[in-house]
Amino acid sequence: MSADSAIRGMLALCTAVLVAGALFLAKSVFAPVAFSFFAMAIVWPLQRVLQARMPKAAALLVTVLLSLAVLAVMALAIAWSTSQVGRWLVGNLERFHFIYVSTNEWLEARGIVVSGFLAERFDVSWLVGLAQQAAGRLNSMAGFALLVFTFTMLGLLEVDRVTHRIGELERRAPGLKLLQAGERIARQFRTYMLIRTMASILTGFLTYCFALLVGVELAVSWGIISFVLNYVPVLGPIVAVVLTTLFAAAQFEALQPTLLVLAGLSVIQFSIGNYLEPLLAAVTLAISPFLVLFAVFFWTFLWGIPGAFIGVPMTIALLTICAQHVSSSWLPNLVSEPARAP
Repeated sequence: MSADSAIRGMLALCTAVLVAGALFLAKSVFAPVAFSFFAMAIVWPLQRVLQARMPKAAALLVTVLLSLAVLAVMALAIAWSTSQVGRWLVGNLERFHFIYVSTNEWLEARGIVVSGFLAERFDVSWLVGLAQQAAGRLNSMAGFALLVFTFTMLGLLEVDRVTHRIGELERRAPGLKLLQAGERIARQFRTYMLIRTMASILTGFLTYCFALLVGVELAVSWGIISFVLNYVPVLGPIVAVVLTTLFAAAQFEALQPTLLVLAGLSVIQFSIGNYLEPLLAAVTLAISPFLVLFAVFFWTFLWGIPGAFIGVPMTIALLTICAQHVSSSWLPNLVSEPARAP
């Protein structure tokens, strides 16, 4: 019996490695599909309500337009914020060069030799190259978003039909619980996005207030940037704190106010990310912080930036599927507390 258990364990491990390899190699296909399922789970309740009051095609059109309006507002907000910061950086480029040279001289005076490569490359052409790389990334993300949008529209048209087919399949095989698992995953996705949105709004507002209080310029821009980046668990808040702190260092050109900004933003991010969000998620998403961190880095390794955003929802979906089967129910019980129904 122990030999059979060992064989099953090795087969499960090999299967997991092969699946992870397939997800990595075919990320250009699987990543947009995963995002489309996530998007459908978020917007489907709206379309279902609209379908009860208007034709299906009209309901889909209204759902898509409202979703695009929300995304457009967020995109315009982040574009405006980054453009404000970008103009400030270009107008104050000499400050960064002065900070780098001063730091380099201070380190060399204490016997710490730093390569002069950055000093030689720290010019306008370096910033132009960086901007070109950013534009290339944005172009790639635009193609990714278009593919997700296409999958989502086609998927929303098929939800009712697929649900009916799954129901027929379950009637033929009573042991299957696909509809139950799908409904629970969709409900948890919506809860997850609600919690992240509430936490992001609070993070952005507190960042704006703190930046205004300590005198950091472009407080509105940093509030918006913190709001958007907070949607990416773990990595997003870290990036927001680092960017704002570097900006403060260039603005104040002094160590004490820079450390004050770093400490204040760290307290805000830590309080919301490590206390408030787990408290809000305790009702239905009782997932351990360790698993959240692992999910972010694991899915980032597989799919890059899209994986950082969708890593936690994908992990929640996998745990929900495992909980539907007796043979794998030990896994969600091991990594999280049993979720309570809302």
